[in-house]
Amino acid sequence: MLQLKDILYKVTINAVAGSTGIDINGVYFDSRQVSNGDVFVAIKGTLVDGHEFIETALENGAIAIVCETLPSELKDGITYIEVESASQALAYMAANFYENPSENLRLVGVTGTNGKTTIATLLYHLFKKAGFKVGLLSTVKVMIDNTEYKATHTTPDSLTINKYLKMMNDEGVEFCFMEVSSHGIHQHRTEGLHFEGGIFTNLSHDHLDYHETFAEYRDVKKSFFDKLPKSAFALVNIDDKNGLVMLQNTQAKTYTYALKTYADYKAQVLENEFSGLLLKLNDSELWTKLIGSFNAYNVTAIYGTAELLGLEKVEILRLISELESVSGRFQYLISEEKITAIIDYAHTPDALKNVLETINSIRTNNEQLITVVGCGGDRDKTKRPKMGHVASALSTKVIFTSDNPRSELPETIIEEIEKGVEPQNFKKTMSIVDRKQAIKTACQLANSNDIILIAGKGHETYQEIKDERFDFDDYKIVQEFLKQLQK
Repeated sequence: MLQLKDILYKVTINAVAGSTGIDINGVYFDSRQVSNGDVFVAIKGTLVDGHEFIETALENGAIAIVCETLPSELKDGITYIEVESASQALAYMAANFYENPSENLRLVGVTGTNGKTTIATLLYHLFKKAGFKVGLLSTVKVMIDNTEYKATHTTPDSLTINKYLKMMNDEGVEFCFMEVSSHGIHQHRTEGLHFEGGIFTNLSHDHLDYHETFAEYRDVKKSFFDKLPKSAFALVNIDDKNGLVMLQNTQAKTYTYALKTYADYKAQVLENEFSGLLLKLNDSELWTKLIGSFNAYNVTAIYGTAELLGLEKVEILRLISELESVSGRFQYLISEEKITAIIDYAHTPDALKNVLETINSIRTNNEQLITVVGCGGDRDKTKRPKMGHVASALSTKVIFTSDNPRSELPETIIEEIEKGVEPQNFKKTMSIVDRKQAIKTACQLANSNDIILIAGKGHETYQEIKDERFDFDDYKIVQEFLKQLQK
């Protein structure tokens, strides 16, 4: 049985009332999950303040409260710990409670605006193919070797992270690849974890609803590298001007990758087709089934990471050539009518531009490129006109539609997207609020050899409207409509 004092190691404590030498059963930050003998950590969230639920936690059987502001009335027999940061305290307590599981495996974090899911997932598959037991913590799913669990956040809360890492320890997992979001870093969810490596992909317009400025967004990402230990490696994309910023204060061993600049891992695109990429990577040629220059960056990061983790160069090249694209990341199908439909998660202006430029670099311009795109509700509004500008400038036709409108009116979101369309591109665009109808219309407009891009939701199998989730899968829906055209 663990005692409270055992799990407070590394926590910055301001004051203690009561004994820390008490046995505890569990740690929770949701008062509804608390039962007899548990510790409740009161976290000030963006929407809810956990301090308001201290009384509920005590009624449910909490014997210790960890908080930033002590209640005015302290109850007998209850231990109160006042801390500097409750979210940081939770991270250290979670790691201690689960016996610091990150120290028993080789954990690599991937951060940046675009490419996190692809890099983390493909590293998982590569190391599986190499014969290792591997873990994955990603936006799409959590994998503990061969067992899949549903993901709820890009970076889960610190209790969930450590619980999964402990399960990986129990399964004998040796490597784990983890997406690290700016929200996760800012909310201290990755504190107390021992990383063997960190990868930086790129930085572009995203999450400015949460981070007030781009500089803050960049600095939050940078703080992940600042905290890497001397024993770790930091691998950054230096074609992005923020790559070198990530390395400014890190103690980790530093490495770079690039397509345009001299770097430790340098790639050159020799051929770019819908069937894949031929790359020159340092001094070797490599064929991959992944498509587009953005995937050339992803492959280069994967290659560098695998080498830094000790795999042989020849084996890495062979394993990369066997990798398939990740669900909802430039995932495509070709109908019997020779219409190509591409499903991609691109939900930032930069990601959408990358995908559209990749398609345009491969196509012959004798065919149409029809883009179906929207923007999520209750998220960064400043990117909406930029999405409209990029989509209309780089496509033959564009259908603006709903993404996950959440609590917002989809018509309002579409109007804000349309503000970015330049006058010469107006005639290319139309708006259809119903996403399913928008996809159907794109299929009906397409002729043989045309390309349809359905952007924004990628791997998601739901649509969020007015706080309800409905089943919705872009891939299945476009597949169904293209089949109907064959009849």
